[in-house]
Amino acid sequence: MKKALLLNSQISSVISLLGHGDSICVGDAGLPIPNAVERIDLAVRAGIPSFLDTLSAVSSEVFVEGAVIASELETQQPGFHAQVIDFIKQLEREQGNSIGIESVSHNEFKALTKDCKAVVRTGEFTPYANVILYSGVPF
Repeated sequence: MKKALLLNSQISSVISLLGHGDSICVGDAGLPIPNAVERIDLAVRAGIPSFLDTLSAVSSEVFVEGAVIASELETQQPGFHAQVIDFIKQLEREQGNSIGIESVSHNEFKALTKDCKAVVRTGEFTPYANVILYSGVPF
């Protein structure tokens, strides 16, 4: 059995194939997923699994150099936005690098998911609780 935080084989497989600049999205239960992008559906019911728990597990195995969020997260869900930003800042400290955070409109965000290697769907019911993580290199 794998000895790591992330046990999901589909997510682990996608992460193992990421190269520099490739992306993976962690999304809420309502984020539309393009047909051509791999869907990894973890949603069981409202809130399970949560966005932040899933983001923590995914980012434990990805060296992140950039992130994109919807600008509506800040305006519509300021408390949740603060949690996401705090999480990314903590990840920066753990990785020892700077993670660029870009905010785009929700429509732009949805368009960017077309280039992701996969979208991980959570049970999160917080609107705009989505992030695209861009893979970097730890050297």
